[in-house]
Amino acid sequence: MRLKDKVAIVTGGASGIGRATVLKLAEEGARVAIADVESQAELANQVCEQVMAAGGAAMVTLANVANRAQVEAMVEAVVKQFGRLDILVANAGITRDAFTVRKSKEGEIKKMSDEQWDAVLNVNLKGTWLCAQAAAVPMMEQKYGKMSLTASFAANGNMGQANYVSSKAGVIGLTRTLALEFARYHINVNCVAPGPTKTAMTAKIPQDLVLKLTAKIPLGRFAEPEEMASVHAFLVSDEASYITGQCLVVDGGDTLGV
Repeated sequence: MRLKDKVAIVTGGASGIGRATVLKLAEEGARVAIADVESQAELANQVCEQVMAAGGAAMVTLANVANRAQVEAMVEAVVKQFGRLDILVANAGITRDAFTVRKSKEGEIKKMSDEQWDAVLNVNLKGTWLCAQAAAVPMMEQKYGKMSLTASFAANGNMGQANYVSSKAGVIGLTRTLALEFARYHINVNCVAPGPTKTAMTAKIPQDLVLKLTAKIPLGRFAEPEEMASVHAFLVSDEASYITGQCLVVDGGDTLGV
């Protein structure tokens, strides 16, 4: 098992890619903290029970990643429970889609609100930064750590998602910067940029749009969450010991432009 005796935090770990990543890391031998918001507590506990039923070690920690105090308490709780922290998979993310400004057929001007912009940037970018900052403290003391952040293929640009695109492009820049800052402490920082993946988020997409999106993916399908989890697991393993500051695009060829 590649991650035997390692301790990991997975944010957004109650569902989707986060849940799949929790299960994958546990399968690889890691003790895993499932971090999510309070509204996801029931799902997080179910994932925790699934890990323990399979013979693994897990705990649930509830935190809003955009809240510094809660993030720092999350890391402290994990270190108290498991004695160390080796891995951070910063996966928590939200969308609040709207056009920056658009005129309706009736001539009405509609704009993305400050709330829509701030909510997404606070969770997706600030939250990722806060988690990395807090997790780095015990990793620095250990002189060892692995971080795999979550960007998106949408960082290239996507209509109606200026907030989401900006947040994910920011994560890519953050990954490179943290890789430079943390290298002296033997902490690797990389990110995964998923393409369209079968999650609760994409389940809300109208079927006709799903068909259009699928048609332009060379591999002809949306990804399974487990396929993203496998990439996170690789990046936080010692098999990726000489990889840092990189963004792995996992999109079935969607961004090849063919």
